[in-house]
Amino acid sequence: MGKKVGKNDIVTLLDDKGKTFLVPVCEDTKKFKGAGVINPKELIGLPYGSRFTVGTKPFWLLPSSLQDKLYGLKRRAQIILPKDIGQILVNCSIAPGQTVLEAGIGSGSLTIALASAVAPGGKVISYDTRQDFIDHASKNLKTAGLLDMVETHVQDVTQKIHHTNLDAIILDIPNPWDAVIHSWKALRVGGYLCTYSPLISQVENTVRAMEQQPFISIVTMETIQREMIVGEKGTRPSFHMLGHTGYLTFARKISEKREIQ
Repeated sequence: MGKKVGKNDIVTLLDDKGKTFLVPVCEDTKKFKGAGVINPKELIGLPYGSRFTVGTKPFWLLPSSLQDKLYGLKRRAQIILPKDIGQILVNCSIAPGQTVLEAGIGSGSLTIALASAVAPGGKVISYDTRQDFIDHASKNLKTAGLLDMVETHVQDVTQKIHHTNLDAIILDIPNPWDAVIHSWKALRVGGYLCTYSPLISQVENTVRAMEQQPFISIVTMETIQREMIVGEKGTRPSFHMLGHTGYLTFARKISEKREIQ
């Protein structure tokens, strides 16, 4: 027998157009924009993979995945997209049990991915200079069931990082170069620093700052994503491509000053 919805689950309702709606089963009846009025407790005991109808609109009932949580969050600020999040998780070697700091919480997309990656036993520390962004992202984290994995602070990362021995630091701020020296001090030896910047001028300033500190393996990349359309008569690339979003720069901390070439 397949798994059924439990009273503490977070489920995904997927409509026939591919739109996802995250529904924490423990919440009270409320209106979900684009879906209708849902009493989450009615989902308890239903088998995953079955159909659930809200009014006259059918949905597939599925366990919530990381992808569902990313696509289902409510946006207020520009988010880091999955194509870039994947590079961050791999190139910063994010793993369960780690302590990771991010600066610039936005709507919480990267926060959700980081919290999922460090569970169980890990922690995400998030700095932002705006309490309203933290409040908005915290609502998305609560919906995703990850709020208890994240510690938030109204703090300017370019002034100081109060935490130490961190496994990774990810900076999504306009001037990441001003936080490079603080990041080196806060990272453990072997820890990773990543910056996300829309402009190449930001990258240039950041790399120069990294080169003045004991960092190695400094590399910048851009991820381009294009879907393949598979049809009856053959396969072709999509005419639409998810192009430039931001440049990712990675570096790794060492304990000794390296010689600058």
